[in-house]
Amino acid sequence: MTKGNINVSVENIFPLIKKFLYSDHEIFLRELISNATDATLKLKHLTNIGEAKVEYGDPKIEVTIDKEGKKLHIIDQGLGMTAEEVEKYINQVAFSGAEEFLDKYKDSAKDSGIIGHFGLGFYSAFMVAEKVEIITKSFKDEPAAHWTCDGSPEFTLEPSDKTERGTEIILHIAEDSTEFLEESKISELLLKYNKFMPVSIKFGTKEINDPDHEPATTKDAEGKETTEPHRKITVDNIINNPNPAWTKQPADLKEEDYTGFYRELYPMQFEEPLFNIHLNVDYPFNLTGILYFPKMSNDMQMQKDKIQLYQNQVFVTDNVEGIVPEFLTMLRGVIDSPDIPLNVSRSYLQADGAVKKISSYITRKVADKLKSLFNSNREDFEAKWNDIKIVIEYGMLSEEKFFEKADAFALYPTVDGKYYTYEELFNKIKASQTDKDGKLVILYASDKEAQHSYIESAKAKDYEVLLLDSPIISHLIQKLESTKENITFARVDGDHINNLIKKDETTISKLDEEQTKSLDELLKEVIPSDKFTVQLEAMDSNESPFTITQPEFMRRMKEMQATGGGGMNMFGNMPEMYNLVVNTNSELVSEILDTKTKKKQERLITQSLDLARLSQGLLKGEELTNFIKRSYEMIK
Repeated sequence: MTKGNINVSVENIFPLIKKFLYSDHEIFLRELISNATDATLKLKHLTNIGEAKVEYGDPKIEVTIDKEGKKLHIIDQGLGMTAEEVEKYINQVAFSGAEEFLDKYKDSAKDSGIIGHFGLGFYSAFMVAEKVEIITKSFKDEPAAHWTCDGSPEFTLEPSDKTERGTEIILHIAEDSTEFLEESKISELLLKYNKFMPVSIKFGTKEINDPDHEPATTKDAEGKETTEPHRKITVDNIINNPNPAWTKQPADLKEEDYTGFYRELYPMQFEEPLFNIHLNVDYPFNLTGILYFPKMSNDMQMQKDKIQLYQNQVFVTDNVEGIVPEFLTMLRGVIDSPDIPLNVSRSYLQADGAVKKISSYITRKVADKLKSLFNSNREDFEAKWNDIKIVIEYGMLSEEKFFEKADAFALYPTVDGKYYTYEELFNKIKASQTDKDGKLVILYASDKEAQHSYIESAKAKDYEVLLLDSPIISHLIQKLESTKENITFARVDGDHINNLIKKDETTISKLDEEQTKSLDELLKEVIPSDKFTVQLEAMDSNESPFTITQPEFMRRMKEMQATGGGGMNMFGNMPEMYNLVVNTNSELVSEILDTKTKKKQERLITQSLDLARLSQGLLKGEELTNFIKRSYEMIK
């Protein structure tokens, strides 16, 4: 038996390991199973190239719990080690690796900026164990070895009577970590981190119906049939899928395989994904994965953190910020890449060259897939538009390259349910919706019901009105106005339709100068100036006498501010201001002017204003009560 000291240069390293990332000390299991997987796959490689003259077979990694003995066992059938290799890889390489890792990251251990913790390796076992044993036999024809360490720098190394190839690690679980002796906890961790490991992982056994047994059916004297119960057999409980869909070639997968894998990833998600994008590249970086477009809600935060990041089929995190472009963090699925550095902060990630290339590749791949879906089945793409538009609009805002590509598939729906690309829309409306200064005015509504009367006014002039109702539409409109030539967007209730698209023709007012002046004075006496700006307009006599509009600029700035951006907070603090457009050619205006008593004039103006407010959903509380009371009195 050999006794010795591990060369320790960091004082008290074991207490440090014990406390390192205490809130995340569950990662020890991921680290140990990753090591077992490496040992198994290395043996596979050596047998394939003829360097290991052994039968590879169908090796498994087994996890067992000895609750009474307070021990957790991780057993593999991989390469194994000789005593000399234990001395080298455990006492020197693994320890110095853990030492270097801790030295580098102990100060930022609590910093959630570190996205992964690979590198702590074997010695992460001491986060939960007061003593660790390794019993190992190499695939080479040499004696087995037994290494023991109790969390001090001292270790023992002696021969073992183990006869089967591979390594068994025994963790003597510490008093403060007994949760790791619970089956439910270990099962939860295996499913979290190792669900798709490339080597089968056995955790206990389970009973299933014997597939080779067909239950016999017998009849009694009265002809009543009885079927015997299924014969049960006990089989290994394999908790992982070693060959998940993303590791296969797209040509080898059918649509149902992608849907099945989505259910495997999100067993509690009942809605099917709309479509998927298979990522598969090996140069200039290695990346595989499958991304799914789920049905989107307008709450962008709710959608985030559903993509899982793996490294060689080992789960790392479901916060892929900095790796996947931000607008795509609302998607779901898996990304697996050995080229993403894990023990780094997110700010480092965003500056890393390889990560930038990966991010650009994913953006391009998503844009190409969307274009292909649009070209191959436009009708289906249009049907799904409302469920995916938030991602596309967000992408157009945040990624310049995506914005350029999106011209081919971004849609602009109308209030009548037609869908146009930007180019189609431009060609459709350029003749009718260009104003007298040569600028193309694109009209839009955000709420078809609330803005119905304004939409109807626009349609009466054969104008096309878009329905743009996502929470970030004000930001996108701003970007389109700054990148597309000579266009402006105007919400259909931003002003009277004649003012939104100004043409050369003008309507002459029925009122002379004196009547106009007296109407203006009368209105300003009754209409509250802190809420409304009065605007006298000569329009067709059959158009609405009083119309409330909200200036495009102010409303847009407030909306942009509400969803992030839009400059200073001055817009958020300002009271709601509206325009009251009064049609000087309407019969009602003539009647107000002709009314003899001041009191009746004021009553007609108040009633007309309240009707306009009611149409905009602006009449509430006491003012609504007064309006109803006044209306009943007027019709008595």
